[in-house]
Amino acid sequence: MKTIEALDIKLIALDMDGTVLNEEQEISLENRKAIKEAIDQGVHVVISTGRSLKTLQKYLDTLELSSYLVTVNGSEIWDDTGVLMERSIVQNDLIQWMWELSKLHETNFWAISTEQVWHNELPTDLSTSEWLKFGFHIDDDQVRETVKKQLVENGLLEISNSSPFNLEVNPLGINKAKGLEAVCKKLNLTMENVMAVGDSLNDIAMIREAGLGVAMGNAQDIVKETADDITASNVEDGVAKAIRKWVLKY
Repeated sequence: MKTIEALDIKLIALDMDGTVLNEEQEISLENRKAIKEAIDQGVHVVISTGRSLKTLQKYLDTLELSSYLVTVNGSEIWDDTGVLMERSIVQNDLIQWMWELSKLHETNFWAISTEQVWHNELPTDLSTSEWLKFGFHIDDDQVRETVKKQLVENGLLEISNSSPFNLEVNPLGINKAKGLEAVCKKLNLTMENVMAVGDSLNDIAMIREAGLGVAMGNAQDIVKETADDITASNVEDGVAKAIRKWVLKY
């Protein structure tokens, strides 16, 4: 059993949706203040998100954050100057197969390419883009489980979610923990130096592998069961509370 009180946290990895962001998709004043205080104390703050860089940029500007980034669940890793370090692609035939799967089960879907986010439509020629992630939004529990079973049986895909009603699909072995390991290597840190905070299945890998894994108060149950600690919800400044408890120590 690890002694989390004795950990030397030098990097804070933060999910965005359901974690840093509240229900209005905004960053609260308390979260912004705590993140800035951590940075001022020399702690690295790394956003680790399912979002693409383009849909993340306005929040980075709000936080005045210039740091390493793990985006699209680890399919892209960016250095602190905005240069792409690593990119992992979902093959076109798998995107085609998942698109057909969504049509078969009449689900909503989205897909992230290196250029844009597509919603419920894709280009006629998939080879004109490089694909990073495919997502299904499925309200019906039975349909969602059926689709998930087929994705798992494919054997070439990493399956998670960012809400109880969706499925997110990356290349096998690509997740937020893998991305953070690459960042730690660049910074001469280990995952023991990381506090990871999140709420969904796409956060489980980093919460499990970090020295300190923190689940949000609004997190899915399995995330709470995996975490070392549970903070307040995303509408109660849970990120700020976790930073103050474990990093700023007040």
